[in-house]
Amino acid sequence: MAAPAPLAVRDTTAARMLDMPAAEFRRLVDAGALPKPRRIGGHERWRTADIEAILSGDSAIPHEDFEL
Repeated sequence: MAAPAPLAVRDTTAARMLDMPAAEFRRLVDAGALPKPRRIGGHERWRTADIEAILSGDSAIPHEDFEL
């Protein structure tokens, strides 16, 4: 049986999902071009659904003047 797909990931994994360096991912998050993380206990995690929604056009990018 295959492992379930993650619902939320850390910044390094989210950056890999977008094929970019983690520092660039964080810069885009800080600039408001990508969603902010959710806190789970003491951990920051990005919902994979949030990232996919932006890329598919199903979710508005907070500041649409950014290029992804």
